[in-house]
Amino acid sequence: MELTITPKAEKFISRMIRFNGGTDQHGFRLVVSPGGCSGLSSEFSVEAAPFVGDAIVEASGVRLFLPAESRMLLDGAVVDFMDSPMESGLTFLTPNSGSCGCGSSGGGHGDHASHGGSATVSISSIQRKS
Repeated sequence: MELTITPKAEKFISRMIRFNGGTDQHGFRLVVSPGGCSGLSSEFSVEAAPFVGDAIVEASGVRLFLPAESRMLLDGAVVDFMDSPMESGLTFLTPNSGSCGCGSSGGGHGDHASHGGSATVSISSIQRKS
């Protein structure tokens, strides 16, 4: 699987793992599915171990837990982090993305991406685990 994680995205993912009390063994579970006008809908969580069927993908110093469908949709993608006055979150630039600039994310909250061909996971949907 070919997946590029930018330094800004790596920093964000690492912080989310630490924020949720994660250790080096914890991972960032990223579930991506078809949907939204950008073509992707996504959710994430910090988990102690992968779910059944998840693959562990180590990229740019972070540990991702990816279900099979997510791996297929993210193959060849660039994961970046965007922080602007309008929105903050992960963006996914995929080789097969259309030109529409909106995406769905975390818990079903809709967001607008600032550039076409991307889906955004908004940090506004983050909740700390008890």
